[in-house]
Amino acid sequence: MPFAPSSSRLALALALAFGAAGAAHAAATTPWVGTWAVSAKPIGETDFAGQTLRQIVHTSIAGHAARIRLSNANGDGPLTLSNVHVAQSAGGSSTKADTDRQVTFGGRTTITLAAGEEIVSDSVAVTVPALSDLVVSFYVPQATHAITGHDFSSQTRYQAQGDVAGQPQIQAWADANYAFLTNVDVQGDDPQGAVVTLGASITDGYNSTFNANTRWPNDLAVRLAAAGKNIGVLNQGISGNRLLHDGAGLSATNRFTHDALDQTGVRWIVFSDDPINDLGDRPVPSAANLIDAERDLIARAHARGIKVLCSTLTPFEGSDHWSPEGETARGQINAFIRGGDSGCDGVIDQDLATHDPQRPTWFLPAYDGGDHLHPNDAGYQAIANAVNLNFFTKPSVPVIATPQGCGSIGPGEGLLIGQTVVSCDGGYRLDLQGDSNAVLYKAGVPLWNTATVDRDAAGLRLDADGNFVLYSAFGTTLWQSGSGGHDTARLFVQGDGNMVIYDNAGPIWNTGTAGR
Repeated sequence: MPFAPSSSRLALALALAFGAAGAAHAAATTPWVGTWAVSAKPIGETDFAGQTLRQIVHTSIAGHAARIRLSNANGDGPLTLSNVHVAQSAGGSSTKADTDRQVTFGGRTTITLAAGEEIVSDSVAVTVPALSDLVVSFYVPQATHAITGHDFSSQTRYQAQGDVAGQPQIQAWADANYAFLTNVDVQGDDPQGAVVTLGASITDGYNSTFNANTRWPNDLAVRLAAAGKNIGVLNQGISGNRLLHDGAGLSATNRFTHDALDQTGVRWIVFSDDPINDLGDRPVPSAANLIDAERDLIARAHARGIKVLCSTLTPFEGSDHWSPEGETARGQINAFIRGGDSGCDGVIDQDLATHDPQRPTWFLPAYDGGDHLHPNDAGYQAIANAVNLNFFTKPSVPVIATPQGCGSIGPGEGLLIGQTVVSCDGGYRLDLQGDSNAVLYKAGVPLWNTATVDRDAAGLRLDADGNFVLYSAFGTTLWQSGSGGHDTARLFVQGDGNMVIYDNAGPIWNTGTAGR
């Protein structure tokens, strides 16, 4: 709403008053947290035309509402999907009829995704139990070619002829691998965020018992639940994945933003076993290169306020990946991870948990999956048991004080959801909207925004160091000005349309909207 210049101080007071009501309303909205995920990659060409796909996902945390993400990221043309349903599993290809809900996308029951596109569904009211099987079904009416999905899934996918997505019992045949489905998020009671496990085949659960959900991230989810920690576990392992180079999907370096930093509700990232595949390359890359790449991931996570738990590399002598040079590099990488200057927020010593004390470059026989490269179910449980659950604390968001005076925000001050600060002449305003986007307006026309729609923001704050930060409901960073290091900073919404942060020496950041 526009404000007259002569009423700017009254307008600010009213905006903050109405903003407080909006913030109270927003605070009652439960943030979304991922309960299940896979990392998508190209998995070949298949024509699913005229078939229903029914896919089983094993949840980590419970919810009273759910939403799903579908992806055509690796497609070579449009992908049409229709009649999407979620339901609790009744075993095999069957669902519990009384739990079935149709899923919509902007109110639509049929969607077409362009090549490279992903979509998140509308919220659907459905009971999602923790540590249980949820079923996602949809009909594929048109021909498909290049498939976006996840292979080596250790989970059956069911297929049936015709559009039977909403039927509890179907005449289906069994296949494997996830297709088009990448995420399930939930809203539930007392959410505490999510941990992303980023890695390769050991994270992916290669060689674990099929349909048994005995990957180590599954085992970690069980431990967290038993400890009363309502934390989602999102498995972003890709079998064959590497840290430095693309191959089995994008490298960990290149997929880190999408598969880790941007996952719903993420507060922690476990970086696991990707470098083992790098050490299987010939020539073997240097430990220094791998360590530098891992340092980069840590820095990128810390810039978002996300903690990183670094994993030592498990033994692999006896496998076709192993070489003396690779073993030397593994030892150097593990020493870095265990050292005090790694930047890691914690360590998961997968090596110590799984190696044979008599032959520490080999798996303990009881944990060896048979190829000397991957653990068996007991080995995966040993890795999960090595995780210190004290890493996982309840979330906190910095205190955000109400701005004092018109058109400016001082250290420790900022906006909660629904609040506004208005320039002293009343011509411009900065809103933190209910959709989590912070927008600078002139007479209702947006000039600048943080591009954070639907990201579950908690508040926008000028930190004491001069950095202007949009915090999530879990205390992580959704957006920042990058202007830290200036402890005399103050932000102004100016009458010329520019929003500027100044310190005693002059401007240090601005929106570039002067004269608009």
